[in-house]
Amino acid sequence: MAIIQARMGSTRLPHKVLMYVSGQTMLERVVRRTQKAPFIDEIVVATTTSALDDPLVAECARLDVGVFRGSEMDVLGRYYGAAVAHNAEAIVRITSDCPLIDPEVTGKTVEAFLNEHPDYAANILDRTYPRGLDTEVFTFDALACAHAEASDAFDREHVTDYIMERPNRFRHVSVRHDADCSKGRWTVDTAEDLAFVRAVYAHFDGDDYVSWRQVWDFLKAHPELDAINRHVRQKTREGN
Repeated sequence: MAIIQARMGSTRLPHKVLMYVSGQTMLERVVRRTQKAPFIDEIVVATTTSALDDPLVAECARLDVGVFRGSEMDVLGRYYGAAVAHNAEAIVRITSDCPLIDPEVTGKTVEAFLNEHPDYAANILDRTYPRGLDTEVFTFDALACAHAEASDAFDREHVTDYIMERPNRFRHVSVRHDADCSKGRWTVDTAEDLAFVRAVYAHFDGDDYVSWRQVWDFLKAHPELDAINRHVRQKTREGN
């Protein structure tokens, strides 16, 4: 099953998950594109118990997608709760700020997990895809272990860091593209990121079937669009 984490209280761009991108909320873009990915039999949105997220829950009802509500800051605990509630044996992690998430890339990552039987497979261990196509897949046992043992606040907030940082304990599989496209920034953390994604979708007339390869080729021909959010820096342990 896929668990999409989402909340309204983003610090850099509040309420972004329900902002519109060519006529659809960003959450709808993520849900619809994740539904197109192979091997995924169920999708659940993991949000918080805060009243601020009530409109998000209403949007999930409109989209006819399941919801689990848990802690706002303990996202690892929220994932664990969602996985337990839905009897998940393996979890595909998607975030709601990636409205260009690609079914082909997600499917490739899930397929690697199914074929090689690791504890954790991801296309972010060695980045070759644009940021915003991030897909992680892990076993329930790995998630349960992380949930039981992780005590660092960063690990609780970022779900898979405990697993990622222990390759000697959890077997990893890295999914790579055959060319390095990692400089692309297609995720939405800021107003500039949102403007970039809106410009991309506007070019493709809001087509929810547009592939990441089509977007990549379009941006190569229009580098001025990359400049919209090129200066944005991703949050890290040291940053904010």
